[in-house]
Amino acid sequence: MPTTEPDDRAGTTENPKVLSIDARTLRGLAHPLRIRLLNALREFGPATASGLADRLGESSGATSYHLRQLATYGFVEDDPARGKGRERWWRAVHAGAAFGPEFMNDPDPEVRGAMGLVLHEVATVHGQELSTWLGTMHEWPQEWYAASDLSDFKVRLTPELATELSDKIHALVNSYRGRVPEDTEGSAVVRTHLHIFPRPTD
Repeated sequence: MPTTEPDDRAGTTENPKVLSIDARTLRGLAHPLRIRLLNALREFGPATASGLADRLGESSGATSYHLRQLATYGFVEDDPARGKGRERWWRAVHAGAAFGPEFMNDPDPEVRGAMGLVLHEVATVHGQELSTWLGTMHEWPQEWYAASDLSDFKVRLTPELATELSDKIHALVNSYRGRVPEDTEGSAVVRTHLHIFPRPTD
């Protein structure tokens, strides 16, 4: 099951911070700028359309329109704690989202196309984040360079064992949540990407 931050396998029933995507909300999310807007709100907190436009290099008209669309589908909402002036502040409703595998086999080509767009955009973001790290790692203390990892592995599995591996990695990452307070000296937000997929052997 592909997920976006916070990489939690639970859906809304077990974890209200994670939105379980259905076909309707999937179609509402399937736009590159909407995905980038939602990621920015989740990572950096509440913002205005103009603030997000500056961060993402877009026009405020475009960010404003797509924020309203995200609100229609329940991804973002007004932030009442900040929306006291003329500018409208937005915040993410959920910390992350979970996608079921059924969308890639949906009889509706629009749903399959939306799923493909979202997955490719997530992969693009992962690549951009990794490229940013590689281009700026010389600016970080040596300890962070030593602690970073850029590895890939090949192992023969069944679909069931691949699912088990993914579940265990998710559980391991989640076991580190909350262990380091935000104001801890020398700490940083660490991004961990997980890609598990089969490859042909010939």
